[in-house]
Amino acid sequence: MFARGATKYFSRGFSQRRLASTKTIREALEEVVPRKQLQLKQLKTEHSQAVLGEVTVENVVGGMRGLKAMLWEASVLDPIEGIRFHGLAIPDCQKQLPAAPGGKEIIAESMFWLLLTGKVPTEAETRQLSRELAEKGDLPEYIEKLIDSLLARLPALAARIYRNVYNPGKPIPAINKDLDLVGNYVNMLGFGDNHDLTEYMRLYIAIHGDHEGGNASAHTTHLVGSTLADPFISYSAALYALAGPLHGLANQEVLRWQMNMQKEIGDEITHDKIKEFLWKTLKSGQVVPGYGHGVLRNPDPRFMALQQFCESRPQLLDDRVIQLVRKTYEVAPAVLKEHGKTKNPYPNVDATSGCVLYHYGLTQFKYYTVIFGVSRALGCLTQLVWARALGLPIERPKSLSMDAIEKLIKN
Repeated sequence: MFARGATKYFSRGFSQRRLASTKTIREALEEVVPRKQLQLKQLKTEHSQAVLGEVTVENVVGGMRGLKAMLWEASVLDPIEGIRFHGLAIPDCQKQLPAAPGGKEIIAESMFWLLLTGKVPTEAETRQLSRELAEKGDLPEYIEKLIDSLLARLPALAARIYRNVYNPGKPIPAINKDLDLVGNYVNMLGFGDNHDLTEYMRLYIAIHGDHEGGNASAHTTHLVGSTLADPFISYSAALYALAGPLHGLANQEVLRWQMNMQKEIGDEITHDKIKEFLWKTLKSGQVVPGYGHGVLRNPDPRFMALQQFCESRPQLLDDRVIQLVRKTYEVAPAVLKEHGKTKNPYPNVDATSGCVLYHYGLTQFKYYTVIFGVSRALGCLTQLVWARALGLPIERPKSLSMDAIEKLIKN
C-alpha cells in the first residue's frame, strides 16, 4: 500500500539496481513507515484529548506564532538549541552524514535520507541515491515529465534559469552521473571548477533543507499538499512564499545592508564605526537585517556552521564584506539589547549566507532565493511523503472575527 500511495510521485521510475547489502531509500522507508503509522494510531487512540497548550488572542491575531498545531516529523526547532533533524544538531550532522567524494561538507542526498527515514545513511546508500537522482536529472523535453521527479531535476531547472538569465547562449554541462546533486548543480551554474564554492553550496543546501513546519514555504507545501495536490504543484506554491522579503529574500537584504555599511565606514573596519552604523539603522526605523528570529533566542546554529566554514578558509577571512559580518556579530547583540525592541539580538543564518555566495562570484542577488528554493525542497518533499504515509487530513483551522473573539473573551 505504501509503495502505491505515499511514494507514488517520488519512486516512479527509480532504478532498482543497488549495491550488495545496501538499501535503496524506498526500502528504508518501507521499514520505518509501519512503525510511524502505529505510533500515530496510538497517539490518536490513547492521547487524542491531551492538551498541548492554550490558544491566546495573540496566537490568533499574530499569525499563529508559537501555536502547537502541526505534525512535522523531520525537524524540531528549539529556541535555545536551534534546529535538530531527527534529534541531530547541525554539528552532529556534520560529523555523521556522508560527504561527497573528496569533500567534507554534508551533501543534500545524505540530509534527504536522514529527513525522510530518520536514519543516518551509509556512504554506499548515499552514493546510490546520488546516482539515482543523477540518472533522472536531465531536463525533459515536455514539462509534464518534470512532475515525475521533482527533486532530481530541480538543480537542472534552477541552473538553466540562472544560465538563461545571466549567461544566455553558453552551453550547460551535461549531468555527471558520478557527481552528487549539488556538485552537478554548481557545475551547471558554470562554477564547477571552484571546489570551495561547491563545498559551501553543499553545506548551505543541507542545513537550509528543513526548519520545522511553521515557516511560510514549508507550511504552504503542507497546506497545498493536504488537498492531495501532487508534489510539483504543492512545492510550486511554496516557492511563491519564498518570494516575499520576510522569508526567501532575507539574505539579499543583509548583503545590501552590509555593502552599504562598507561604503559608509570605509577601509578602516572598527567596532566603533560598526556600532555607529547599527544605531543609524535602528534610529531610522529599520531593523538590522540578519538579526532576530521568530523562534530562536540564541545565535542560529546554521549561522555558526557557515562562520566556521569561513574561518577554515583564510581567503574568505580576507574578504571585507565577510570581515564585516564577523565584526558585526561581535558588536550587534549588545547594541540590540540596549535598543530593547528585539526579542532575539543574535544573528540568524541570513546574516552570512548571501555574503559568501557573493564572494565566490554568485553576485546576482535575485538568484539567491532560487538556491534557497532548491534547498528547502528537501524538507518540504519529505513531509509530503509522510503526510501521505500517515494519511493526514486536509488542513482546515478554525478562523474567528474580531467580534467573535471579543464575545469569547466576555464569556
